[in-house]
Amino acid sequence: MISAETAELRILDAAEALFYGRGIQAVGMDEIRSASGVSLKRLYRLFPSKGDLVQAYLRRRDVRWRQKLAAYADARDTPEERILAVFDWLHEWFGEPEFRGCAFSNSFGELGATSSAVAETARAHKEAFVRYLAELTAAAGRPASLADHLALLAEGAITTAAITGSAEPARRAGEAARLLLKAAQR
Repeated sequence: MISAETAELRILDAAEALFYGRGIQAVGMDEIRSASGVSLKRLYRLFPSKGDLVQAYLRRRDVRWRQKLAAYADARDTPEERILAVFDWLHEWFGEPEFRGCAFSNSFGELGATSSAVAETARAHKEAFVRYLAELTAAAGRPASLADHLALLAEGAITTAAITGSAEPARRAGEAARLLLKAAQR
């Protein structure tokens, strides 16, 4: 018998692949059971409802997404390079075969009107992203408002890339970010 921790990881991995790939409403708990190899009884013991599983999937995805982004950007030498690296990282992410846009925007679009938990989780993810950009812009000696502008560029690139199936929106958004950085020099 597998441990509770292993079962939970299998379930979350299956949920992430299925929810992100096909949408939350299109995937039933039985599909997650099949994909994870965990019994339905154990699945419901660990996640009493689909809503609980959705929340766990989104929380884990938030942490992983922000950690990957920060590791990529924070490896750059200067604050300006870190800001621009955000858009380079987005370009790489958009090029991944399984890229389907922002999991938080997607889940909000599906469930935000009926699930306050999903809406709040999506908002919290977006706010954390803006806070990270604010840290980068502050380190670069730029006005705090620049973080909001950069976030809008990134969000637009994410949506456009998902719709067009192209990674190029990240490049165009990065070029716009470079212009904003230059214009915002103090």
